[in-house]
Amino acid sequence: MAAKDNAGADQRDQGNRADRMAHQRSDRHQVVVIGSGFGGLFGTKELRNADVEVTMIAKTTHHLFQPLLYQVATGILSEGEIAPPTREVLAGQKNAQVLLGEVTDIDLDKQHVVSHVLGRELVTPYDSLIVAAGAGQSYFGNDHFAEHAPGMKSVDDALELRGRIFGAFEMAELAAKRGESTDHLLTFVVVGAGPTGVEMAGQIAELAHRTLKKDFRSISSKQARVILVDAAPQVLPPFGKKLGDWTEDKLSGLGVEVKLGAMVTDVDERGLVVKYKDDTEERIDAITKVWAAGVQASPLGKTLSEQSGAGLDRAGRISVNPDLTLPGHPEVFVVGDMISLDNLPGVAQVAIQGAKYAAKEIDGRVKGKPAQEPFKYFDKGSMAIISRFRAVAMVGKLRLTGVIAWLMWLVVHLFYITGFKNRVTAVMHWFISFIGRDRSERTTTEQQIFARVALQRLERGASDLVSDPGQFDADAEHRRREELEAQAAEESRLSDANERGVHIGA
Repeated sequence: MAAKDNAGADQRDQGNRADRMAHQRSDRHQVVVIGSGFGGLFGTKELRNADVEVTMIAKTTHHLFQPLLYQVATGILSEGEIAPPTREVLAGQKNAQVLLGEVTDIDLDKQHVVSHVLGRELVTPYDSLIVAAGAGQSYFGNDHFAEHAPGMKSVDDALELRGRIFGAFEMAELAAKRGESTDHLLTFVVVGAGPTGVEMAGQIAELAHRTLKKDFRSISSKQARVILVDAAPQVLPPFGKKLGDWTEDKLSGLGVEVKLGAMVTDVDERGLVVKYKDDTEERIDAITKVWAAGVQASPLGKTLSEQSGAGLDRAGRISVNPDLTLPGHPEVFVVGDMISLDNLPGVAQVAIQGAKYAAKEIDGRVKGKPAQEPFKYFDKGSMAIISRFRAVAMVGKLRLTGVIAWLMWLVVHLFYITGFKNRVTAVMHWFISFIGRDRSERTTTEQQIFARVALQRLERGASDLVSDPGQFDADAEHRRREELEAQAAEESRLSDANERGVHIGA
């Protein structure tokens, strides 16, 4: 009993020391960066030569190249190729450290952020703060749709969708073998006709009509229906009518059914309901649905708004000053998808350029330099791939389609993939998928499909699967150690005595 009490006391002491360490501050300027996406990573790297200490706090351990998630979902690339470990990327930057945790609160007066991971809380102080928490999927107030129509914002989303897509073909093969209908299994619906939705629909169509056409015996994958729905009147609205019409024509040529002016009003396990402008409704029976419509800024925007008085738009984006600082708080910069400023688009380049600007301003302040001119975004263009050899690109007044745009898309995306080895393997997989017809990343499991829903049914999510901080049973640990030592000793004795496989009689 005394040993157990001492162990508990030691642990409490360790916890108190950990709290004190979390609040310790060195003499150097402390910069906290929230998020490991484009804004967080490029902002941190921009400070590599500054006389500051940088702490990146992110809820994942990787830097995600989100524009290529649909290629993970459709079996072209592995998740590792588009999501390298953040620690590996920043390993050579001596003034940066990476902490795992989801930031749940920011105290502007006390200048610290609060993060949590599996029930553990950490408080991290800052002198300057870069908030690059990005945006999540928006279901326009119908969050229950997410259970049956995953979004495309994380590696978990992509792996779950990979399991759902390839799993649908497997279940259709079984159903056909039993003489059952396969229509609902071989119907794939993508909601949202923006770049992500267009790219996803095009790749599912290629997967069904080209990659898998010889793989099954009881079904023909070429009979699969791929449907792209959107409430908007055209495909790819930000690209203009000409490129939108060209894209719709090419999608139709791939066998994709494009339904425009169709608003999704209900989603369940076996399908969805769309409503047209004339108030007519249509139910589409489909097991596999992909949600690629709308984004909602990180909830941290609301946290900052409540404390600073800065306004929020309908998508949860916060109004910032022309220098990307929070009104009334010049030490806080907000970048990327979270900001509402000059109608900036929610694209990677806005986050990258904004984060670099913020980092340069912080470095300048530390060095006593005058403030920069207000942030000005340089638009490097937009592009979307439809299928192999088909893409659209918009660079300034230039509009490109077809193979030229497709090659441009390959080069640009290859440039922004982090890490040399990831670029090499991406090129190899693109060659296999686009020149040939194979998809090298087709492994799926039931866990990929159902783990998210199972975790959501737990009261505290994954935290319910681990011990709470401070819970420790020294006696149980001691007994377990003795059992393991005895087991190891017996295994060793059996080998030394050559008694494995030998029957020892009475």
